[in-house]
Amino acid sequence: MQKRFKNMKMKNFLAKISYDGTEFKGWQIQKEGRTVQQVIEGALSVIAKTDIKVTSAGRTDARVHALGQYANFHFPIPMSTDQIRLALRSNLPSDVSIIHIREVSDDFSARYDAKSRIYQYILAKERSPFNRNYKSFIPRVKINTEIIEKCLEHFIGKHDFISFAKYNPDLNNYFCNISKFVVEETNEDYKFLIQSNRFLHNMVRRIIGTIINISNTQSEPVIIKQLISAKTPDNKLISTAPPNGLYLLDVEYPIL
Repeated sequence: MQKRFKNMKMKNFLAKISYDGTEFKGWQIQKEGRTVQQVIEGALSVIAKTDIKVTSAGRTDARVHALGQYANFHFPIPMSTDQIRLALRSNLPSDVSIIHIREVSDDFSARYDAKSRIYQYILAKERSPFNRNYKSFIPRVKINTEIIEKCLEHFIGKHDFISFAKYNPDLNNYFCNISKFVVEETNEDYKFLIQSNRFLHNMVRRIIGTIINISNTQSEPVIIKQLISAKTPDNKLISTAPPNGLYLLDVEYPIL
């Protein structure tokens, strides 16, 4: 099969993916541990009978979920998008699902062509054995919705978020432009929704953890401005919220 199609131009495809992150060490392939990228590339490679690599819109951490992750890949076999999706369904584990696939231009990149990413973080009000993998719960904290809502507005706009990110020597800058940040309270939980042109490693979880600490200590929300301008995570208010409450909801592209 490889020989038959070796001179055929490979088409570029964009897949929308959902996954339960509970049993994964994150998206990116690592030396040890099961990852989402690993199982998707493995399934595509089985179908194509050659190594296939994928480029994602972003990397999610261990135990973080996705309802709308995107990844593009170049595929050497003349199959329709529905045929590829059905073939993947037969070769992927039950905690990964391909929602849809579409053909894109050859130079399209799921990472670099993304306009924005949207995450949701769910904080449960009570501990439950039935949602422990899909909502976070932080014991012995006081949630003040008025303080939390005032915190959110200080994150809106373009800022250097190095205080809220894990250090990465490969990055040229830590600037992100947060366009939306809201919270909804239900009977069971608090649902945070945050949208930005990009997110840094641990950024959403550190922002949520910090907001919860500010609420619990009854601190003034304006302190967020100081935390951002300090450009260092070395502050007792900055902490990383648990991963299991975080979801990559969607990614926006000009073509979609």
